[in-house]
Amino acid sequence: MPALSTGSGSDTGLYELLAALPAQLQPHVDSQEDLTFLWDMFGEKSLHSLVKIHEKLHYYEKQSPVPILHGAAALADDLAEELQNKPLNSEIRELLKLLSKPNVKALLSVHDTVAQKNYDPMLPPMPEDIDDEEDSVKIICLFKNREPLGATIKKDEQTGAIIVARIMRGGAADRSGLIHVGDELREVNGIPVEDKRPEEIIQILGQSQGAITFKIIPGIKEETPSKEGKMFIKALFDYNPNEDKAIPCKEAGLSFKKGDILQIMSQDDATWWQAKHEGDANPRAGLIPSKHFQERRLALRRPEILVQPLKVSNRKSSGFRRSFRLSRKDKKTNKSMYECKKSDQYDTADVPTYEEVTPYRRQTNEKYRLVVLVGPVGVGLNELKRKLLISDTQHYGVTVPHTTRARRSQESDGVEYIFISKHLFETDVQNNKFIEYGEYKNNYYGTSIDSVRSVLAKNKVCLLDVQPHTVKHLRTLEFKPYVIFIKPPSIERLRETRKNAKIISSRDDQGAAKPFTEEDFQEMIKSAQIMESQYGHLFDKIIINDDLTVAFNELKTTFDKLETETHWVPVSWLHS
Repeated sequence: MPALSTGSGSDTGLYELLAALPAQLQPHVDSQEDLTFLWDMFGEKSLHSLVKIHEKLHYYEKQSPVPILHGAAALADDLAEELQNKPLNSEIRELLKLLSKPNVKALLSVHDTVAQKNYDPMLPPMPEDIDDEEDSVKIICLFKNREPLGATIKKDEQTGAIIVARIMRGGAADRSGLIHVGDELREVNGIPVEDKRPEEIIQILGQSQGAITFKIIPGIKEETPSKEGKMFIKALFDYNPNEDKAIPCKEAGLSFKKGDILQIMSQDDATWWQAKHEGDANPRAGLIPSKHFQERRLALRRPEILVQPLKVSNRKSSGFRRSFRLSRKDKKTNKSMYECKKSDQYDTADVPTYEEVTPYRRQTNEKYRLVVLVGPVGVGLNELKRKLLISDTQHYGVTVPHTTRARRSQESDGVEYIFISKHLFETDVQNNKFIEYGEYKNNYYGTSIDSVRSVLAKNKVCLLDVQPHTVKHLRTLEFKPYVIFIKPPSIERLRETRKNAKIISSRDDQGAAKPFTEEDFQEMIKSAQIMESQYGHLFDKIIINDDLTVAFNELKTTFDKLETETHWVPVSWLHS
């Protein structure tokens, strides 16, 4: 939309701007009907009145006004009583009539409420028919609007009593401070609940609005120290409480998506934590499965906990080769730190649930975070890396692979490869110095940890392309990796955008460039699905490479934000 002129100057108010809008918009409106609608809408008197009130309030807000008195309603009553004893002339009659009007009384009452900052609702009087013998019974009145009460109940299997099972942090019950876990519920709004099922009681509560009266026998309140509200976690899976048969109360559940940041409000229950979305203004918490409970559930569903490394083929663009990969056909051995390090039989890192996180922002004097690019063969990883390097060779860098093959005449040691002996390579393998390595035509090739350190030491952003199963071993305090998954578009778009593209499928420079085949497209889609399914919880960002220029711009924007903005990272990275 074109810029709108504000007319009289920079101090023109919102009201004047609103009045000028129809004339400003007239050249851009197609039909007379739309123009008439705009004139009617912006000419509405009630809208103008609201805007005027808004401007007045905004003006007085800057003045930080304080009330002249706190009892305007009482003063008005005293004045009316005083005037009743005076001779009634026309002015006194008119004033008495004004003071007796309900809207004026309500206005004065609101004034006093705001002046006294007394916003609690007026609760009904206490019931008079309380059994004197029940000296331990509490009568509690809570004011409930449309929000849930924020408590769950259960039936005691032995006594049949209705017990408060949990109080949801931030809910109406929690804010009142009057109902506690373990309290026995006897009545709701005068209705006995001893013979009712929890579902029936919940239905009564759900249909109740305004003041709700509870008759409760207090339970024993235990104080349990915890770091409530100070713990943040990153969800590593999607969760919908409506699909969870184990949750004690679906209505109290909190749904979330993989990657969401949750603030833990309570861990009192070992099975069901209370949490809310980070930054959510609503103070009420919801139920989520605890880390231990979710890990146990997932482990029972997945007996094959130790996932084998994903086998992907090697395709690279001509003239640019820095990543370490081997093709399916040429692959003899393809190993990584994943296979070098010992693992426990039950590795919870392979059962994604939650990860405790904390805000982190890179300081000027710190090394850059390692950027790990993951994606299936042919998706365009090398093309994106090449464009990044060309865009700023002083800012971005890539690792130089190690190899045991003989150096060719046109090659320089430390440029195309770092050439070392077979014995030294095998020694480094034994000492876990390689992130990935493999053998091709009786020669070893690999990417070392030191090659990553070398790039970072030059104060550059290191772009590392690895297979996804190695990512978790790079997630350390030293590297603080940011993992970007380059994802292919739909297979229809692949056929359309890659029909003229060519790839090289051999490690040797003599490898022939061949067009993409339908098999390549199918393999790319399948590999991407497996990667996202098995390792998606380790990805910080997903970029779909539909158009190389668009994907590059998105990647560049991501890099800029990574270096300047605050991100959530594992607590272990900052508190090791």
